[in-house]
Amino acid sequence: QVQLVESGGGLVQPGGSLQLSCAASGIISSIVAMGWYRQAPGKQREFVATAISGGSTIYADSVKGRFTISRVNARNTVLQMNSLKPEDTAVYYCNYAGASGYWGQGTQVTVSS
Repeated sequence: QVQLVESGGGLVQPGGSLQLSCAASGIISSIVAMGWYRQAPGKQREFVATAISGGSTIYADSVKGRFTISRVNARNTVLQMNSLKPEDTAVYYCNYAGASGYWGQGTQVTVSS
C-alpha cells in the first residue's frame, strides 16, 4: 500500500510563491510517475504536473513557465509555484502512478489579495 502526504499549502497574494511537498511511504519505484493534480470548487480535478523516470517532466499549459516539479528522490516530490494567480486556487493533490493510482489527502492553496 502506498500513502502520500502533502504539505506546504496556504494563503498567498497574487504574484506570490508557494512550495508544495509530497512524501510517499510504502513500496515506491522511481520509474513510476509522481505528480500533482488540483481541484477548484465546482470543477473537475485536473492535471498540473508530473515527473517521470529519467528526470522528464510534463506540465499543464496553464502552469508552464510558472510551476516547477522536482522528483527529489523516489519518495519525495516538490512543486514550486511562482507567479500565482487567483485561478490557481484549488486543493492540490499528490499522485503516484497516474489517475488510477494513489492519492494524497490534498492541501489547500488560496491565491487572494
